[in-house]
Amino acid sequence: MRRVLGALVAGGSAVAALGTAHALVNSRLVRTPPADPPPCREPVSLLVPARDEAHRIAPTLRSLLAQRGVPDLEVLVCDDGSTDGTADVVRAVAAGDPRVRLLTGSPPPTGLPGKPAACARLAAEARGRVLVFVDADVVLAPHAAAAAADLLRSAGLDAVSPFPRQLADDPATRLVQPLLQWSWLVFLPLRLAERSPRESLSAANGQFFVVDAEALRRCGGFEAVADAVLDDIALMRAVKRSGGRGAVADGSGVAECRMYRGWSEVAAGYEKSLWAATGGPVGAVLLAAALAWVFVLPPVAALTGSRAGLLGYAAAVAGRVVTARRTGGRAWPDALAHPVSVAALLRLLARSWRARRAGTLTWKNRPLHGSR
Repeated sequence: MRRVLGALVAGGSAVAALGTAHALVNSRLVRTPPADPPPCREPVSLLVPARDEAHRIAPTLRSLLAQRGVPDLEVLVCDDGSTDGTADVVRAVAAGDPRVRLLTGSPPPTGLPGKPAACARLAAEARGRVLVFVDADVVLAPHAAAAAADLLRSAGLDAVSPFPRQLADDPATRLVQPLLQWSWLVFLPLRLAERSPRESLSAANGQFFVVDAEALRRCGGFEAVADAVLDDIALMRAVKRSGGRGAVADGSGVAECRMYRGWSEVAAGYEKSLWAATGGPVGAVLLAAALAWVFVLPPVAALTGSRAGLLGYAAAVAGRVVTARRTGGRAWPDALAHPVSVAALLRLLARSWRARRAGTLTWKNRPLHGSR
């Protein structure tokens, strides 16, 4: 048993080291919107789905109206059944700006997520050739829209998702949120994923998602992913399925987002969607086992004096540091808690699947029974 355990620790540590090496390669290859983009010569639509976002949509909207280098710009906000005065905040911030239009969304069918329906409405009303979907908790830099459009066109992509810098300043968010960028920098072969038609090689973040309008129509639009809880990844897969090319990018220099505050918000947010990322119960078990093997077992073994375990722990910490420095996150001392971060993620995954099987998933006061 001791020999088997030692082999498992050594194997997990080796995989952790390979993951960090891969993150180093990806950190050099990942696409980044330019810091000084040329003026955009195409009409661009900035599209914001919003439900009960009165407390945070004002900074988002102000950042959209402050965009530079996009002469032909419109801003559309879809108020998806808000009950907190979101529409009033939008009107107050817009202050009659003719570039802003406020739409009223229709409730989605029972059990389906509301965001794809709101995004479908926005896309139907938009006149831009470049569509930029922005969540109501995202603040863009003044050059973000022009930079994202330039990246889309210069790289020959049909869709690009510049991953915003994640703001995390309480224990729960500092523990969990950095795993978002870490996951694709460590595990996804970025340039291969960009070229490959394989849908499994897809990553995206709906907080900031840029797509060619014709490519969106060709892939069926948000109507084709109406039942998807992870609509961003589902849409990127649809783009690939229709023959398009899509990529995730490092958007930490052009956008920032504060998704959650505190453990209750983190738990609720991941509960509603984490199950959908694993493909099924068997996939969830296999993923959990793999993450525990590579990122939890070695540091636990290190506590008992295992040198291999210590090396594995150091490699995993290095991977977190690489990710943080590339994507604008906090490297120290947070990276030292990486095993705890992964353990927290495994707890959230189990919680998400329990809620899924019990049929108790909800989001924004709506029942949620999306199929993917």
